[in-house]
Amino acid sequence: KQWYQRRVAITAGDDICSRLMPFLKQSGFKTNDINFMPASGLTGANLKEPLDSEVCPWFKGPPFLTYLDELPSFKDKTTGKPFRMSIVEKYKDMGTMVMGKVISGECHKNQSLTIMPNKTVVQISEILIDDMDSDIAESGDNVKLKLRNIEEEDISPGFVLCSTNSQCKIADRFLAKIQLVELRNIIAPGFNCIMHIHSSVTEVSFEELVGLMDKKTGKKMVDKSGKAVKPRCAKEREVVFAKLQLASPICIESFDQFPQLGRFTLRDEGKTIAVGVVLKTSNQLASQMTN
Repeated sequence: KQWYQRRVAITAGDDICSRLMPFLKQSGFKTNDINFMPASGLTGANLKEPLDSEVCPWFKGPPFLTYLDELPSFKDKTTGKPFRMSIVEKYKDMGTMVMGKVISGECHKNQSLTIMPNKTVVQISEILIDDMDSDIAESGDNVKLKLRNIEEEDISPGFVLCSTNSQCKIADRFLAKIQLVELRNIIAPGFNCIMHIHSSVTEVSFEELVGLMDKKTGKKMVDKSGKAVKPRCAKEREVVFAKLQLASPICIESFDQFPQLGRFTLRDEGKTIAVGVVLKTSNQLASQMTN
């Protein structure tokens, strides 16, 4: 019986790995960066304490929490960049409070910042990290900020708190690289769906398909003359380059500048149909056309 249970566990693990690996590769992950780890939220197996070799003989790594603790810190990479914090929630508590995660940079008490897209200059009167008062919040911190010079009803989830001298971009059109995951039908210009980007949710429409990615080379497909191939439509599992039109302007950044503000998911009828990254915003597209 024990041998049978171990065999079933190994077979199930192999099945999960074989099913997930192609999807992760198509989504842009490198094979060397992917680790599969057995764990159980129901029993707590391999969460805090390492597994017994008899229970799972094929896994020799650390438990889940230990693995997380040993991951390198990413704070140093974004601390020196302009301040960005996507607002997830707002409420009143003896003043206007906003909640979110610091995406880059740092902020201090009494510092002046700008809320985009309404361009209101506010001042931080209080910083709370894990409900403990703090004088500074850095990249990666989940914080609550009490703000002066703005009312709670003037803020919405999806607004971005940023440095006054380096404001977040606002756009209603952008160029994106999109991995199509699960589709009932093909996608063509005019297709509408819902986009989730940082803490913002909005309707989006495919304006133009400008290219397809060659999965072998990772570059845009070109014809014999060297021009990019513009598809009429795109189907499941393809990676497409497209111009998207938003229902209204939102705070958005290119992925290479601020990854957390430049990656998104597309959903339709309650399912995730695509994931993507922002390559250029409407301002960058306009300047490119002018030049």
